[in-house]
Amino acid sequence: MAEADDLIETDDDAYALDRDTMRLVREALEAEDRDSLIAAMEPLHPADIADLLEQLDEGPRHKFIAVYGHAFDGEILSELDESIREDVIAALSPAVLTDAVRELESDDVVDLLETLEEPQQGVILDALERPDRIAIERAMGFPDGSAGRLMQREVVTAPEHWTVGDAIDFMRASLDLPEQFYHIVLVDPRYRPIGHVTLGKVMSSDRVTPLADIREDSYRTIPATQDEEDVAYAFNQYHLISAPVVDEDGRLVGVITIDDAMTVLSEENEEDLLLLAGVGDESIADRTIQIVRQRFPWLLVNLATAILASLVIAQFEDVLAAVVALAVLMPIVASMGGNAGTQSMTVAVRAIATRDLTGSNAWRIVRRETAAGFLNGAGFAVIIGLVSMVWFGNAMLGVVIAMAMVINLVVAGLAGVLVPIAMDKFGVDPALASGTFVTTVTDVVGFFAFLGLAAVVLL
Repeated sequence: MAEADDLIETDDDAYALDRDTMRLVREALEAEDRDSLIAAMEPLHPADIADLLEQLDEGPRHKFIAVYGHAFDGEILSELDESIREDVIAALSPAVLTDAVRELESDDVVDLLETLEEPQQGVILDALERPDRIAIERAMGFPDGSAGRLMQREVVTAPEHWTVGDAIDFMRASLDLPEQFYHIVLVDPRYRPIGHVTLGKVMSSDRVTPLADIREDSYRTIPATQDEEDVAYAFNQYHLISAPVVDEDGRLVGVITIDDAMTVLSEENEEDLLLLAGVGDESIADRTIQIVRQRFPWLLVNLATAILASLVIAQFEDVLAAVVALAVLMPIVASMGGNAGTQSMTVAVRAIATRDLTGSNAWRIVRRETAAGFLNGAGFAVIIGLVSMVWFGNAMLGVVIAMAMVINLVVAGLAGVLVPIAMDKFGVDPALASGTFVTTVTDVVGFFAFLGLAAVVLL
């Protein structure tokens, strides 16, 4: 188990997976000492144990699962990276898997099922008790990525005519309350939600207070078919803690809590970051061949765009041959344009994702980025122009690169905003390929402007 010894490099003794923890894990696995392994894992959160499993190679991971046995917590499954979930589930014994899955809330089970292939979905469903299985299958009947998939079906409800005392007595007598909840949802006789009350107000109000008198103003319902990105946006925009989910007839079918909404936001941010780099949903647990398959297509696109930029350069072979200094300075113009375009593009992609950039303010943002590109270009034009004149002793060469710098940074600002907007209009994720197209524009325009001006001015 030498792999585990160097898993974590950190000087922070408070970090969950420190060297001492990894040493204890290694020793417990080598001795196949279940009690010692459980003792080492006792202080750790399920998310930390999931991190440990993700960093282990397949062999040590399977040994860990075998030794850990029935101590395996169901929350570990929900915290695991999708790339190794199937491997971990396949390694769990049926009895351990059954116990682990039954510990999870319905929304966590649905999230787990979404990442698995059909054979393993069946294994998970078979581990559930019949009522839970029926509830999960109904949730899986909602569209992928919808509120119906995100919600948990365990909800605390109360008739609108109840008092605080009625609600407290009901909760104390109930044997199947959700593990965590924030509101009591008020429903009418048709089981349609009409408001909700925070637990804080319930606990701070007199028993005779009607629940209807302390309902929250922030109450909102969410259709079960609503896209989970829209759900996360609503939670973030309106500062929601939880929200009831309703079917097409307006009847209550579940509730979404803030932790699930924030998970969606986090996943969307991570997805945008990975897509901007052209690596899809890649993780460190992926095999080499998986990484190659995900990266190769966009590297191929980059190759094609690089060839396009090279074709532009090829049109000015005579200019480059006559003024060798152009070959030295040419990458500067393209590099500055590429970086400026990436800055504008990153801001634009994020603004589109958060709905801050819309049709109503798009042209104002375009004008702002154009002006910023011009001012930055002018500033750097003076710097690079002076450097070029001193470096090569040619004043006109400094003028040429200064003019090309202004042109390319203005175009970079425009492309950084317009490319993501255009992709969004065509229904393509702006994060997916904006970087490739923006860089292509700045390279082509940068080379063409610099070499074209040089052909006119210097020859």
